[in-house]
Amino acid sequence: MHDTTAMLIELGAIILALGLLGRLAGRVGFSPIPLYLLAGLAFGQGGILPLRASEEFVATGAEIGVILLLLLLGLEYSASELVTTLKTQYPSGVVDFVLNAAPGAVMAFLLGWGPVAAVALAGVTWISSSGVIAKVLGDLGRLGNRETPVVLGVLVLEDLAMAVYLPILTALLAGAGLAGGAVTLLISLGTVGAVLYVALRHGRLVSRAVSSDSAEMLLLAVLGLTLLVAGLAQQLHVSAAVGAFLVGIALSGEVAEGASSLLTPLRDLFAAVFFVFFGLHTDPAAIPPVLLPALALAAVTTLTKIATGWWAARRAGISPRGRWRAGGTLVARGEFSIVIAGLAVGAEPRIGPLATAYVLILVVLGPLAARWTEPLARRVARRPAHRTPTAEPVAETPKATAAARP
Repeated sequence: MHDTTAMLIELGAIILALGLLGRLAGRVGFSPIPLYLLAGLAFGQGGILPLRASEEFVATGAEIGVILLLLLLGLEYSASELVTTLKTQYPSGVVDFVLNAAPGAVMAFLLGWGPVAAVALAGVTWISSSGVIAKVLGDLGRLGNRETPVVLGVLVLEDLAMAVYLPILTALLAGAGLAGGAVTLLISLGTVGAVLYVALRHGRLVSRAVSSDSAEMLLLAVLGLTLLVAGLAQQLHVSAAVGAFLVGIALSGEVAEGASSLLTPLRDLFAAVFFVFFGLHTDPAAIPPVLLPALALAAVTTLTKIATGWWAARRAGISPRGRWRAGGTLVARGEFSIVIAGLAVGAEPRIGPLATAYVLILVVLGPLAARWTEPLARRVARRPAHRTPTAEPVAETPKATAAARP
């Protein structure tokens, strides 16, 4: 009974604090995500007042938060739109991999960590945070923007690539070599393919199966289906987030609209819990020793992610302003990077603190980059335009005077 009481008190304090921080962020006009993370950092391992009783519940809530973020994101798009995006955006996925995995691999070799750690750190720097970015797109009201399908295309390609990357990394960490992960890899690819097939061919049947005139029944059916598919996907070594996203893709019409309105408050609650959970499991004392390499890596990969988004949006014919918004939106790293680092700490213990510091920097910087990259780029682009008119008359005045002379 005592444990339950302590858990309720801690949960109440956490949710109340989230509400107050969200209100503060709204007043100053930026995303509340950085405040959620810093709050978790202050009350987590090594923080001011560690929260213990509610730890297990918060961990489960964080998993549900990521699943709901990706489900709601999937509800915005149809299966045909997803396939079209994948067909048109795969070159952007290649550029994304080259530009953003390379800095992590190079840093690992510079630190003398070896090839396996290089593969792991490459994954940490490569994958953007679907959870953070989904929240940022909603907070900034950009779900309907022209560049948003481009951003989602890159994210989906990254998430699907995890179905290939994670089994290979696991095999390398176990010392089994590339062949050791072949079976797991085939299972992962088969699972993604099967879910995509159902979403494309039988999406209407899935929508009919969960459809209901009762809001309660619709909520229970959609939420239950999403959690079931996400759990099965994770059991088969595919990201639970990918499974949730594909469920959202499979639902359409009135079912998608009704589910979106019903699940939005739940998404906001559990998404906030996810970001707090990330901060709670970061020990502030482990950050200072690796801060300089983490800052250097964050600076480089911020630029490479912006370049990735800009290039991908340019290929899609998006305006320059949309290109910069797409680039800034992709900066944040989060859940996948932490999962990869957690797998790799057995082979290279030092990768844990570095990855944590790196992700913490970019998960705070990401929402700010999403908001300010485009305005800053616009201001920089305007500067030469203001100088040119003032310089031209000075250069042309003598010519005009000479031409006017007899």
